[in-house]
Amino acid sequence: MAILEVQNLKKHFDSTEVLRGIDFSLERGEVLSIIGSSGSGKTTLLRCLNFLETPSEGRIIVDGETLFDAADPATQQEADIRRKRLRFGLVFQSFNLFPQYTARENVMLAMQLLAREREDYRKNRQAISAQIGETADRLLDEVGLSDKRGLYPHQLSGGQQQRVAIARALALNPDILCFDEPTSALDPEISGEVLNAIRRLADSRHMTMVIVTHEMGFAREVSSRVIFMGDGRILEEGPPEQLFSAPKTERLRSFLSAVLQA
Repeated sequence: MAILEVQNLKKHFDSTEVLRGIDFSLERGEVLSIIGSSGSGKTTLLRCLNFLETPSEGRIIVDGETLFDAADPATQQEADIRRKRLRFGLVFQSFNLFPQYTARENVMLAMQLLAREREDYRKNRQAISAQIGETADRLLDEVGLSDKRGLYPHQLSGGQQQRVAIARALALNPDILCFDEPTSALDPEISGEVLNAIRRLADSRHMTMVIVTHEMGFAREVSSRVIFMGDGRILEEGPPEQLFSAPKTERLRSFLSAVLQA
């Protein structure tokens, strides 16, 4: 069974159609890269998956559970949205770290907030807090930042901040980890450290990932499958070697030519 199924997903803002019927599925452990020109609907799709936007039509199913069905109001209760968001981890373009917290505290924060809802939190507060701290340390070590855990965001490079954001997204153990152009805010010389961190997650954890990216070499190397979007639709999809070596449409050929020559 697919870990993620997206069925006829549509999104419009007033009269502007941004997503025009997106269909795809993702198996557990697959890495899906989404490529396409600016305005093609890539980020809106990611925001719909993470319930930061409400789709106008369609269904989102994770591990057999229908998280969203535009035709079923019972799946759109605001009280359930946070629980549904926990199925996805999202790494933003611009890091979105809290400047008043250290790297370690940024990673711990969501775990701490969730722990406070446990019935046994007051009774076992000390043990739970220690466990959260150990998890944060392990995740920072996993992204190569164990020596930076006490630093604040302004003391970290852009690449280091993005790796803290990756650790934070992993903290709640999501089913699917999503990245929205994770290197677009970084200088080219330091974007490699973030891409390497994502690559290690794909190799060591076999994380299920959806990555919106403009890094064609990275998408070709890391992805199990690639989707090419244009005008709010999926125009081509398949294994990376197929899309990059033998594109079927003139639209994709022109896109790759423009991107690879830039």
